[in-house]
Amino acid sequence: MPKLSHYLRPFLEYLEVEKGRSALTIRNYGFYLQRFLDWAKDPEPDAIDLELIHNYRLYLNRLESRDQQGTLKKSTQNYHLIALRSWLKFLLRRDVKTLSPDRIELANQGSREVDVLEVGDLERLLNAPSLTDAPEIIKQRDHAILELFFSTGLRVSELASLKIDQLNLERDEFSVRGKGQKIRVVFLSHQARAALKQYLSLRHDAVPFLFVRHDRAKSGADDVGALTPRSIQRLVHRYAMESGIPKQVSPHTLRHSFATDLLINGADIRSVQSMLGHASIITTQIYTHVTNRQLQDVHRAFHGTRRDETKDDKS
Repeated sequence: MPKLSHYLRPFLEYLEVEKGRSALTIRNYGFYLQRFLDWAKDPEPDAIDLELIHNYRLYLNRLESRDQQGTLKKSTQNYHLIALRSWLKFLLRRDVKTLSPDRIELANQGSREVDVLEVGDLERLLNAPSLTDAPEIIKQRDHAILELFFSTGLRVSELASLKIDQLNLERDEFSVRGKGQKIRVVFLSHQARAALKQYLSLRHDAVPFLFVRHDRAKSGADDVGALTPRSIQRLVHRYAMESGIPKQVSPHTLRHSFATDLLINGADIRSVQSMLGHASIITTQIYTHVTNRQLQDVHRAFHGTRRDETKDDKS
């Protein structure tokens, strides 16, 4: 039987061609799986058993992180195990004898906290571009970016890749291609639609991307170029700092705020799952902390009211 490494390239090509995974995902899977191959000394697939997996999990749990700030986080350990499970599943589908991926359990990560913006912080952030001394087109662009994040819950990579012809400002909705090349519909609030219209009315270039750099636009050049995900992340972080928000704010914070706002206002979790583009409801359930706030409000409104009435009678 060929060694396990014999199947690595076919698996990564399968992720690219058949599963439509992004280049970043494929690179990460390659890194995680090569780490397993190096540690396990490239065994044959049928040599993978529960004892080997147990020892590998011990190795990951004790492995120092790349930034040398301690050992690997549980979430990072799980990324390694998820990649390995996917690989084993691929092998079994091709009749290669190996361990069933269902036998590999993930590490318990505990409850995950989600950072969201309070209403006051959110309003200050959305209004922050208008308070700068930047050129008007940059103010309008950045305002449209922030409004679009909160209106749609887009990932930063999804927003950065948007093109003007994807928008339908009459129907207040458009389609976006997310993780796994899956298409979903997202919706525009009237604030986001107005911000986009205002920004696009100032655009006079031929660049197809929705959000572009304007540092060279002063000279009338058409090659202004699309904003990168990294530049959008820096943009959001800068406006959060200028707004005096006492926490790390990223595009994903606005995505969390989008989902939380929907749930607080009565949306069901399946609808939120669809709007976020989550493949599994388990991923969306990180937002169930919202219901805890609602339960607290119910508790305050209805618990102990008879005691209060008694106290009033005595007084």
